Amino acid sequence: MKVVVGLGNPGKRYEGTRHNVGFAVIDNLAASPRAGRFQTRFQAQVSELNDEVGKILLVKPETFMNLSGRCVRAIVDFYQLPLADLLVVCDDINLPLGKLRVRAKGTHGGHNGLRDIQDHLGTTEYARLRIGVGAPRDDAVDHVLGRFSPSERPVIEEAIALAVQAVLTWASRGVEVCMNQYNAPKE
Repeated sequence: MKVVVGLGNPGKRYEGTRHNVGFAVIDNLAASPRAGRFQTRFQAQVSELNDEVGKILLVKPETFMNLSGRCVRAIVDFYQLPLADLLVVCDDINLPLGKLRVRAKGTHGGHNGLRDIQDHLGTTEYARLRIGVGAPRDDAVDHVLGRFSPSERPVIEEAIALAVQAVLTWASRGVEVCMNQYNAPKE
């Protein structure tokens, strides 16, 4: 089994915000006819996608972004999940809008959701897929909790669709193939 955790904040207030692109990727994956309905487990909304590669657990933590680690830790412990079978999807203000970056491991890079996961797992040895939401002009918090402009919307929708394909590639072919196929060239 593979586990994909999309980071975001729960509730209507945060729908469509930059910080919730991880949730958007999970929602797109869960829209498949092969996915079950979301159920509340592990302080999260959880759906099972039965893909040709096997079962993929789709997770949207309900703990708010900065406390995502407790949910991830509970899932890893319950399923005795090897961290090689975990992928975390999140926003990244350090990437240009719509660019994807897949890493097999690494630091939190200032992202509080990844920081909390790192703290709870005690390691940086898990894959992550970052989606560029553009750099803030002023306050980073206002930026990530803000919505995309009408001109940005098509770019981020395309990035979310590409991220869905990246997740499926990761699940079927591994993180190295996923990195080679989806990482944007450095600009």
